[in-house]
Amino acid sequence: MARPRGEIRTRVLHAARERFLHDGVDGASLRRIAAEAGTNIGMIYYYFPTKDDLFFAIIEEVYQVVLGDLLVALDPSMPVPERVHRLYTRVSQLSVEERMVVRLILREALISSSRLDRLIERFQAGHLPLMLRLIQDGLTDGTFDPGIPPVFLIMAMMALGGPGQLVLRALESRSPFPPPEGGLRSADRMLQIFLRGVAAKPAAGDSHEA
Repeated sequence: MARPRGEIRTRVLHAARERFLHDGVDGASLRRIAAEAGTNIGMIYYYFPTKDDLFFAIIEEVYQVVLGDLLVALDPSMPVPERVHRLYTRVSQLSVEERMVVRLILREALISSSRLDRLIERFQAGHLPLMLRLIQDGLTDGTFDPGIPPVFLIMAMMALGGPGQLVLRALESRSPFPPPEGGLRSADRMLQIFLRGVAAKPAAGDSHEA
């Protein structure tokens, strides 16, 4: 009995994800991907005319799920610190498959400028407007120091909430340091560090002392 074509597409995506991580997009063999997916190369070309089409389909499969969660986490009606906390919490809960795709994105974005451009274009239609709104709201309501350029705020937020947490998860069982006391999750710790570093500073002469 023939397998449904939708099932073949999914198997190709998952086989390609593994192969792209191992060999890179440019170095991966479509014939090997087809064999590992239990199909033929003609079916790959049927669904994905180019390797880049296959690469972005792999991303889209995971990104749609993450984006749906970010739309909720970064709801503009929520206070800015709460939005950052929800963002960091979602990143801390990335599944194995989602972390694999993040690794793939980071590597291929550094290798191929055309893929980077296409990734930016996709994210501009996805989560980036939510991030920019978050930064603007934080500057407006005084959560963030207005003296810090917005691009640096974004980079600091991403460094702690994105790669920072992924590296922490990868090293948590290998770290020479004891786990943090108090039971705070990594998302809470990262939020504290981020907000302490970018919080608006009191004006000169201001004092909160009694």
